[in-house]
Amino acid sequence: MTSCPQVDVALVHAPVVNRRGEVIGSAVTNLDLHDIARACRTFGVDTYWVITPFARQQELSEQIINHWLEGHGKSANPDRGEALSLIRLRTGLDEVIEETRTKWGRELVVVATCAGGKQETITYSGLRQKITSGVPVLLLFGTAWGLAPEVFSLVESTLPPIHGPGNYNHLSVRSAASIILDRLLGCREDG
Repeated sequence: MTSCPQVDVALVHAPVVNRRGEVIGSAVTNLDLHDIARACRTFGVDTYWVITPFARQQELSEQIINHWLEGHGKSANPDRGEALSLIRLRTGLDEVIEETRTKWGRELVVVATCAGGKQETITYSGLRQKITSGVPVLLLFGTAWGLAPEVFSLVESTLPPIHGPGNYNHLSVRSAASIILDRLLGCREDG
């Protein structure tokens, strides 16, 4: 693995789908901000994009982030602030893709995660190999019941779903992000 992988993570709150498959926007949660930021910092992710078109959700997120970057939280738990400093709030995915492309100065691979699986998949080892070779990657995670169908038209491929030994498959996005980042960026004894 290169010392500084060119990997960004985006947590999409709109457009996503609800349990009935309707396209919605979901609420930003404090836990998702904290826990995914901490996973991103642990695994060397460059930027953690949080996408919500809702002004109040952005304001609330800013208040939470600033508490750990500038407020009492900064002195109480500087490690938390270090992780939350990776967060950038944006209103839409197109904006994030363009900013990420500009930041890395070349084309990037946009990859979605999906608990249900999609046809155009890339294996974890295949994406890990791209990352190791220096290809910039933007990894998308959906909230609610997953990314809306129109998001998949913007991605090159999807990662396979995370499966346990049984049929139950409903991890929190925080858990899924940590597992996937470990699979892609974690240290491996086998190389």
